[in-house]
Amino acid sequence: MSKKEADLTPVEGIKEKSGNLRGTIEAGLEKAITGSLAEDDTQLTKFHGFYQQDDRDMRDERRHQKLEPLYTFMLRARVPGGVIRAEQWKAIDAIARELTGGGLRLTTRQTFQYHGILKKNVKPLIQGINTAFIDSIAACGDVNRNVLCNSNPFESSLHAKVYKDATSISTHLLPATQAYHEIWLDQEKVADVKEEIEPIYGATYLPRKFKIAVAVPPHNDVDVNGNDLSFVAIAKEGELKGYDVLVGGGMGCSHSTPGTYPQIAKNLGFITPDQICPIAEAVVTTQRDNGNRTDRKQARLKYTVDRMGVDLFKAEVEKRSGITFAPEEPYTFTMHADRYGWTENANGTSNLTLFIEHGRITDKPDGPQMLQGLLKIAALHGGDFRMTATQNLIIAEVEADKKDAIEALARENGLLRDVSRLRENSMACVALPTCTLAMAEAERYLPDLITKLETLANKHGLAEQPITIRMTGCPNGCARPYLAEIAFVGKAPGKYNLYLGGDGKGTRLVQLYRENIDEDQILAEIDPLFERYASEREPDEGFGDFLIRTNVVPAVYDGREFKTGLAQ
Repeated sequence: MSKKEADLTPVEGIKEKSGNLRGTIEAGLEKAITGSLAEDDTQLTKFHGFYQQDDRDMRDERRHQKLEPLYTFMLRARVPGGVIRAEQWKAIDAIARELTGGGLRLTTRQTFQYHGILKKNVKPLIQGINTAFIDSIAACGDVNRNVLCNSNPFESSLHAKVYKDATSISTHLLPATQAYHEIWLDQEKVADVKEEIEPIYGATYLPRKFKIAVAVPPHNDVDVNGNDLSFVAIAKEGELKGYDVLVGGGMGCSHSTPGTYPQIAKNLGFITPDQICPIAEAVVTTQRDNGNRTDRKQARLKYTVDRMGVDLFKAEVEKRSGITFAPEEPYTFTMHADRYGWTENANGTSNLTLFIEHGRITDKPDGPQMLQGLLKIAALHGGDFRMTATQNLIIAEVEADKKDAIEALARENGLLRDVSRLRENSMACVALPTCTLAMAEAERYLPDLITKLETLANKHGLAEQPITIRMTGCPNGCARPYLAEIAFVGKAPGKYNLYLGGDGKGTRLVQLYRENIDEDQILAEIDPLFERYASEREPDEGFGDFLIRTNVVPAVYDGREFKTGLAQ
């Protein structure tokens, strides 16, 4: 073994020896003596769209009872652009009730995921969603994941064209291996796996996960700067001219590892619509061949771009694609959040955007019946359901004669309710009890913290101010906290790092303000800042912009300047 091979991370060896992502997954599913899969296979199942998890709330009790951890699985679907038909919603609802712990969760990647899946139910569940023409191929793992796209047709007449391009990218970058179809859909096995070719990914796939988004200005609902690769639609007189291409954005970092940071994407230039798939492939293969395979904490595209430099990276993409970038086209983002309530379309239909707090859709015994409500809406509605990248749901293109009935169902079942602007602009990751990386609560805790922050906002006359607040249980940043105006990142149980200073449009990073603080300290820090903002802000000045102007924190547009020390 060469020194270079010896330095590779263990995951690289697992991928290489997996038989193009097959491993021993099939055999592991048959072992009823345990609820888990082999350790190597838990890495491979990510490429099939699911993770092995256990309930951390029950670890001590089960250990005391001399039982193995309560293993279950989380499965994430691949839904480019977040668009599904009402009939498909009925199918995924039935699966949730029959084969999971009950309920759905809308994700920050514009799709849905199931939690609490027992090992025996994984294969029936995957077969079930495929029957509804949905799959989980490459929803996780070291490949391109679900492609985000502007979700609301009201925002732009370009939506149909842009959505088509997003789905084309997703299809083009799918792994070529037939492992998924063999294991889960019982298709005929490839005779000689060694002859099966991965033309884009190669035998070891990418060094790390890869995320793509497509945006339509002025709405940055997909957080283009938080993705490895983004395409920003450029229109002239309502017609799609092409896309600016952004590379090297990303959210993840580590509390304990110097040299890790979130990053803002860089603009390579402009391309025409027909060039979108060749450019996407060239960016992916450049990362495949140049990304760091010896340190997974340095393996995302943002580090490759920063190490190579933008000019060299751009030249390599041009060489591989045979396409020369034109100069970048100007665009402006003015919005970051979803438009809630009803919006109207030019064709006479309407869209109802529902606020789904942190994406969790359940039927509560003594509370809202959200699953049941959406099932009733799906039975009435003949159009689309559109999941957003901020964990909300749009009932799209509703016919005029169905508006009143759909709104009534939404209200009756807790899907449409009056909430503060502060709550509407909040977002959290799953965190505890199922995420293995979580250091603190997020989804289960942020609603309570928002209630306390609402009290402060109301005290200072800020009830209607749309301040973007995001919380994650660890620094990996699944809820994209580093692009918020206020961010809480888990450091330990009940303790968070407080970051401030994003611009509310997703084009500037936050900066560390206070480290490792609890709820009382959080409220004590935010209260005087809200007070100053209420009395000293300029007309139409956002909270994050105010903090920069008044030197509470410095403006950060390059991740290499992130986390440089506590603000004074």
